[in-house]
Amino acid sequence: MEEKKIYYHKEKGCLIAPKTGWKRMKAAFCIRLMSAASHLLVPPKEHSCNGDEQLPGKIGSYSKGLPHNSLGEVVSEAYEQYMEALKSGNPEDFESIPMGGKVKLSNPQASYVYDLIGPDCHQLNLSKPPAFSSALEVGEMAELYWQALTRDIPFRAYESDPLIAEAAGDLSGFSDFRGPKDNGKVTPETLFRSEFPGNLTGPYLSQFLWKDIPFGSAVIPQKYRTALAGSDHMTSYEEWLDIQNGSLPRESIKDPVPRYIRNGRDLGEYVHYDFSFQCPLSACLILLSYGPEALDRNNPYLKSATQGGFITFGAAHILDMVTKAGRMALEASWFQKFLVHRRLRPEEFGGRVHNHMNGAAKYPIHSELLESEALSKVFSKYGSYLLPMAYPEGCPTHPAYPAGHACIAGAGVTILKAFFNESFVIPDPVEASLDGLSLLPYPGKPLTAGGELNKLGVNISLGRDTAGVHWRSDGIEGLKLGEAVAIGLLRDYSSSFNEHFNGFTLTKFDGKKVTII
Repeated sequence: MEEKKIYYHKEKGCLIAPKTGWKRMKAAFCIRLMSAASHLLVPPKEHSCNGDEQLPGKIGSYSKGLPHNSLGEVVSEAYEQYMEALKSGNPEDFESIPMGGKVKLSNPQASYVYDLIGPDCHQLNLSKPPAFSSALEVGEMAELYWQALTRDIPFRAYESDPLIAEAAGDLSGFSDFRGPKDNGKVTPETLFRSEFPGNLTGPYLSQFLWKDIPFGSAVIPQKYRTALAGSDHMTSYEEWLDIQNGSLPRESIKDPVPRYIRNGRDLGEYVHYDFSFQCPLSACLILLSYGPEALDRNNPYLKSATQGGFITFGAAHILDMVTKAGRMALEASWFQKFLVHRRLRPEEFGGRVHNHMNGAAKYPIHSELLESEALSKVFSKYGSYLLPMAYPEGCPTHPAYPAGHACIAGAGVTILKAFFNESFVIPDPVEASLDGLSLLPYPGKPLTAGGELNKLGVNISLGRDTAGVHWRSDGIEGLKLGEAVAIGLLRDYSSSFNEHFNGFTLTKFDGKKVTII
């Protein structure tokens, strides 16, 4: 019987791309390899610190959540075990750290994480924070006392409020206070702001914290839950010490009426409950609603007669990059926090000031703070020298420097400045009413997207200062670190596009223009 032969015909594939199969795979591999190699060619960074960890009793180092003595100084054996865990990176060692109460440390093992894009978080530099005994440190602490004292004053009332004028005058007397000044003096117009481009123009708050947020088919008015005026915490020594030892806090007193952010307390509450990349995400959605005119002039689809951007150079692309940059910025922040600086939080410094002033201990605190109007004002109002906190729990359980919120904001703002036109004028600018129940037209100078994005970053970072949980330098330097993360991310992606693209161009926080190719 004749055997039947079966013939199989190999059909041609349907793929019509210019590079297919191994050719495409090799091209993808080369792009990834070149990106990785570019980071490997950069010499390892040196990371210096301010030396505060050598102070006796670890008085200049973060230790919240560990057990403390009656002065609020950390138990040395507990701190040593904490340090051993950080040095080893062994997950089991972290489970052996003695804790003072029920509150846990916030994710110290994130300090060791690797990412597959952008610069490695251990390869980004940060300047040293102010030292415990420096004039710079107490200038920042005096600002925090004043931010606590003025939390309930509306931003719109700053120019006429006598307490705001008193704060500006007192801060002007500090020899190394580095907030913005006018002719060498802090003024109500410069108070609690920054010198970054756009920060001294227009209302205190960025338009991106007031404008309605387009959210799919919905629109979200930016009215938020806040706390009642005068709702301050940790002003008694017993409460302060319990919180340092990791005790659970009492509940805060909430305002039942949602409001537009109108003062420092409202801003502090916004950055109390926001999710990690909320502020740059909201700003992105607002900017996208303005259409092509708001896009960066380098966007390759602005000149196309047949195509529009979407997955590349469109909404999906920008939104993805904003969120991606946020987590990467936190990685860089956590490395610096736990493995380099371990800077104490302002509430911890406030405990040192209180015990020094009461004679319970003698600490090397610069005399400019001890003789300041800020300190006497706080004692007169609260009966202690502790820093009045906006949050019942005080600061989070991770070190101060740099501020995680600032790093995320810096990264997100930088991504947005790369994709959008920084010169675009924000239409119909607004500002909150004195009671925060409505928005009013702002009739002043034009406000640009670039300036308002810079202002947004500063609002988010210094908003945490208003709550008492961070120092000015935590925020300002954190913004710069987030910016570096975003620039590295953009650089790694710049070789992955098919479009004719001239690179991302943006203005850094220091005012310098850069092009990323």
